[in-house]
Amino acid sequence: MANNQLQAHITPEIQEAFKPEVLEVIRGSIAPTANDQEFLLFAHKAASYGLDPFKNEIFFIKYGNTARIQFAAEAYLSKAREKEGFQPPDTQMVHENDEFKIAMNKETKEMEVVQHEIGFPRGKIIGAYSIAYRDDHRPVTVIMDITEVDHMFTGQNKDNWKKWTADMFGKHVQQRALKKQYGLEFDDETINNGEGQGAQGYKPKERKDITPNPDTIDQPEDNPKEEDPLQKLRKEMKQKFKQLGITTNAKIGKYVEDNNVKMSDPATEAELVGLIELLDVHLEMQEAQAQASDDETLD
Repeated sequence: MANNQLQAHITPEIQEAFKPEVLEVIRGSIAPTANDQEFLLFAHKAASYGLDPFKNEIFFIKYGNTARIQFAAEAYLSKAREKEGFQPPDTQMVHENDEFKIAMNKETKEMEVVQHEIGFPRGKIIGAYSIAYRDDHRPVTVIMDITEVDHMFTGQNKDNWKKWTADMFGKHVQQRALKKQYGLEFDDETINNGEGQGAQGYKPKERKDITPNPDTIDQPEDNPKEEDPLQKLRKEMKQKFKQLGITTNAKIGKYVEDNNVKMSDPATEAELVGLIELLDVHLEMQEAQAQASDDETLD
């Protein structure tokens, strides 16, 4: 679809929310891998909900023939602030040495925090809670054991969860409390089509137009004591395939074929980097979908 044709399909919501030059920047920086239809849907959702892509309130993620529009935790706080009676939520970590108790409120039949006292050293984080307040409404309390987010410490964003546990865990539980208190519901959307663009930003310098043999990807590594860049990349690639549950040569072959990945034989460093980037995007989408499923389960 040409640029003038794209403009013709822009919805009134998009026109009201974004100037043409801003829309162009969003297309080039936030959703560079989106085709016209995907970008229009992404822009329309951002405009309809009043979310700012530049503030990381809404994301566009793509791998192979699949794209995903994902709403961030910041989106819930941003929209809650606009609601009548908004009060800042109280979000806290619970550590193993804290004095912490919860109890059922006999009137509301809801679990509430009745005691939370801290001392030092506090020990490891073992849980978190968030209380979403609102004028003329009962507080909504969401309490989570850290075991409920175990998958976050092994997923694509595991490094941030391990380094910034309190911040990441806090946003996670706060999002759920705000969602319930203010009736916020953002519908993440997965788009499947036959116009995939392969690996995100994947442009190897030298490549033959062939589908790689899985044995080429999984070729033996020489001189393990003096690991070269290619060996490190192969190890990283194998680990990411394992995280995705792709553990056989047949499954690897199907993955690269389904995602239109083309590589030389043997694979070059640039091509392995491109494949790893694609795997990263796929892992991110897998984690996002898992988190969305968790939210639905608790509703």
